[in-house]
Amino acid sequence: MKTRVLIIEPSEVIVEGLATLLAEQTRFKVLTPLSGLEGLDERLVTSKPDVIVLNPTLSPHPQQLFSGGTVPVPVVALVYQYVEPTVLKRYDGIVDIRDSRGTIGETLTRITQTFQPQDNSTASYELSKRETDVLVQVARGMTNKEIADALNVSVHTVISHRKNIMHKTGIKSVAGLTVYAILNNLIDESVLI
Repeated sequence: MKTRVLIIEPSEVIVEGLATLLAEQTRFKVLTPLSGLEGLDERLVTSKPDVIVLNPTLSPHPQQLFSGGTVPVPVVALVYQYVEPTVLKRYDGIVDIRDSRGTIGETLTRITQTFQPQDNSTASYELSKRETDVLVQVARGMTNKEIADALNVSVHTVISHRKNIMHKTGIKSVAGLTVYAILNNLIDESVLI
């Protein structure tokens, strides 16, 4: 099984070079890169990367990238300019663009094989039955009022459930929640057409 790599880097030149280098090695699958941190929560759910290669200037605290307190995948700093050593210590590893192809591949493989998810919280992040009911209604395009009427609860309760769902999944958009519902078999995508 190939290691799925998500590159988060604003420079297209750097992304293309690293993606090409990794694609040449049969053990890696390079996912569609991100140019910034926007959409990362949704990408974690939909693409399920095994490792993230991130420009450390985008986030000096990689553990803060993940909602819910759990760091689900290793985050490797992509270095091609000076970065404070204290920032680099917060990452699971470092890939320097001056490293050889083999060294970069070995670094990513070693880090993904030895990574232990860090749980920074003891809270439960599974959706409750009622939250799942609300999520299904949201995915079907219903408004808070329509959901409240359908589930026989107040609009304030629906809003509270939606906040909990967003916190637990780390997904902020209706489109992202819909994809989450489909991927977790909570709703059949043919229902949405």
